Amino acid sequence: MLWGASLGALELRSEGGATRLRGRFPYGAATVLATDPVRKREVFAARAFAARVEAGEDIHLLAGHDYEKPLASRAAGSLEVFDGEDALTFEARIDPATTWAQDFIAAHAAGLIRGVSPGFRVPKVDGAELVKRDGEGLIRVVHRAELFELSAVTRPAYPEAQIEARSWETHEDRQPFRGTVHPFNRWRA
Repeated sequence: MLWGASLGALELRSEGGATRLRGRFPYGAATVLATDPVRKREVFAARAFAARVEAGEDIHLLAGHDYEKPLASRAAGSLEVFDGEDALTFEARIDPATTWAQDFIAAHAAGLIRGVSPGFRVPKVDGAELVKRDGEGLIRVVHRAELFELSAVTRPAYPEAQIEARSWETHEDRQPFRGTVHPFNRWRA
């Protein structure tokens, strides 16, 4: 699974004893993922996450992409996800009964966790993504991605190891693919 970066924000409120978290992952905002040796950027097209959201699939809200630290989920009825033209937005009801939820609430209150990062896969279908060169380097435009989770993170950016594991070749550069790559371990196969 891949993780995204965001210029989005998290807003935490306590209302009548319940803790509510709102978040936003904007579409159309390019993110710089790497600069050496070539500048590499990524942008999500409007409604890139629509398929799983509209199908009512289960999506989790996690602390730091850790499935062992769930904060909310659609299946539990504690997470609502909306896919619009300008952004993917969500609202979660967080039960502070778990230690990691308490830790998250305290870290957010201290200003330590403010970012949103989606966990997704790009399906192997034509038109799901496009990598192209422009005057600033390479840019990957994601048109369709399968959203599995959203995470509250301290730094909403791709870890360097993830960048290194991904291919940044354009469609013109791509050689015929030989062999099998597990979907979790590919960026463009």
